[in-house]
Amino acid sequence: MKNLYQYIPDVDIYLFNTGEAQKAYELFGCHFIPEAGMHRFCVWAPNARAVSVVGDFNNWDAAADKMELYKNGVWAAFIPGLSDGDNYKYMMHGYDGSRVLKSDPFAFHAETRPGTASKVWNIAGYEWRDGAFMEARMKKNLFASPISIYELHIGSWRTKQGYRFPSYREVADELADYVADMGYTHVELLPLTEYPYDGSWGYQVTGFYAITSRYGTPQDFMYFVDTLHARGIGVIMDWVPAHFPRDEHGLAHFDGTWLFEHDLQLQREHPQWGTYIFNYGRPEVQSFLVSSAVLLMEEYHIDGIRIDAVTSMLYLDYARDDGQYIANIEGGNIDIGAVELLKKVNSVVLTKYAGAMTIAEESTSYPMMTKPPGVGGLGFTFKWNMGFMHDTLKYMSMDPYFRQFEHSKMTFSLYYAFTENYILAYSHDEVVHGKLSMVNKMHGDYWQKFASLKALYGHMYAHPGKKLMFMGDEFAQFIEWDFAKQLDWFLLDYDSHRGVQSYVKALNKLYTSHPAFYEVEDGWHGFEWLNVNDAMYSTFAFMRHGTDSHIVCVTNFTALIRESYIVALPLSGTLKLLLNSDDDAYGGSGVSPGKSIHTAPMQVNGHGYGAEVKMPPLAALYFEFIPDTEERDEV
Repeated sequence: MKNLYQYIPDVDIYLFNTGEAQKAYELFGCHFIPEAGMHRFCVWAPNARAVSVVGDFNNWDAAADKMELYKNGVWAAFIPGLSDGDNYKYMMHGYDGSRVLKSDPFAFHAETRPGTASKVWNIAGYEWRDGAFMEARMKKNLFASPISIYELHIGSWRTKQGYRFPSYREVADELADYVADMGYTHVELLPLTEYPYDGSWGYQVTGFYAITSRYGTPQDFMYFVDTLHARGIGVIMDWVPAHFPRDEHGLAHFDGTWLFEHDLQLQREHPQWGTYIFNYGRPEVQSFLVSSAVLLMEEYHIDGIRIDAVTSMLYLDYARDDGQYIANIEGGNIDIGAVELLKKVNSVVLTKYAGAMTIAEESTSYPMMTKPPGVGGLGFTFKWNMGFMHDTLKYMSMDPYFRQFEHSKMTFSLYYAFTENYILAYSHDEVVHGKLSMVNKMHGDYWQKFASLKALYGHMYAHPGKKLMFMGDEFAQFIEWDFAKQLDWFLLDYDSHRGVQSYVKALNKLYTSHPAFYEVEDGWHGFEWLNVNDAMYSTFAFMRHGTDSHIVCVTNFTALIRESYIVALPLSGTLKLLLNSDDDAYGGSGVSPGKSIHTAPMQVNGHGYGAEVKMPPLAALYFEFIPDTEERDEV
């Protein structure tokens, strides 16, 4: 064995042990070494008493291919005669005396559940065709670009007869056509790193380096990303470093000790999810997680990761009662190790992969989430705006009469809209577990629900922040999302659902083609309230400013027609209608404000001009504002 140690780079072990590894997967796991003519297996199990490689190739005999402890907790073995697809595991003789079959934490491929073995697999050799896309991505300013994200679960978007699961390749071609036609700029995939339980939707990961085999091979997923890139569509994947499940074959109690998780139970176990929490302060855990994120970028050309459950990572007392957590060294409730891990992930990913993005799902006001680590921030590119989501959905669930008393739910988001780089997200989490589908959250009868949903989407697309909606929301799926079956595409046989789909397509087209919607999102110079305090009428008007364009959005959240509603404007000019959510083409009632409206001098809401607009019921209107002069009023 000793003459084979030359094929184990000591520097990689050093980097892993010090928390500085960025591509730990090049050392660990199973790799074919051409010079040796064998496959090399490396696993980190510093407290194990013995480790063996067992698999199809040795009849799962623990005595056949014993590993040797090389150095610094790294065990190694070299085995000849293996082929891609061979199943294997590590027989782990743990420090506690246990003997457990463990899948490889660094495996690139795995058995399809319910099998739990890792697979020998070479992920090299795919011929990428996305050079032009990747080069363009490197030059893009994400903050001044339109980002409209279509979130989906691959297994339930569409299913195919004769398959238990759809394949990455089948989904790729159909999805690319659909998303491009709908005008989205990105897709966001629910987690695809390997997981054992379908009902977790991928959020309880056992293979942080293996793309789930449910839908095909690693190369099949590369084809998926490549195909989306060919249509100009970015690919974001949910990534879950917040916790991992207790499954015996996974990371839990890996070498007979609490290796990846904390020693102490109060820090180790997630009280709500029954899962284990990573020991973020351990250098090897940092190397493990950073390298997992890098793998997705490097080997799969992913354009972004959305980090799930960041709140649970940051707060030691998350979902815990007083006295049921261990304070940090400063006596506080922040997990300092998690903070450093997140900074490191963001710094490494965004430095190595220009134009990529990292996104935080974080529900508190933890400061400076999207500010650079150098000035004290965590370094995320974007953060989901959970406050906007909760407030707007609460508002839309009310009887329109009572909305006048909760007017601030639609305006409060502007108090903090420019403190972070936000994504406005109506995600999968909002259409499950009895929360109702998006259209069923809306108050009123059948027509009012559809009209309200379109009005809400109109408000959201014009509001500062990037956009995200979950699959099915774009055609007003009636029932909650069910991961076990495909979306109710048959609903598109009905005018009302087809109208919503056409409307969302129109929103995306306008959003991506008018810079005023996305060019300036970091301050008030890109946004201006016109009618903000009109609680009695539950109506709002604001203007978005781009370098050379101005868009006015007016929304009426009552079922009454406003015959002569006055929209305040800062200077004289003309409003040219771009979009009316009440248009017949979108299943509306057909009330029109007219295609062109000129301002008149008047004192309205501190402005010197106004425009008289006929407001359809439960509707959003977009106008392009063309000033008569660039000289603003002094009122």
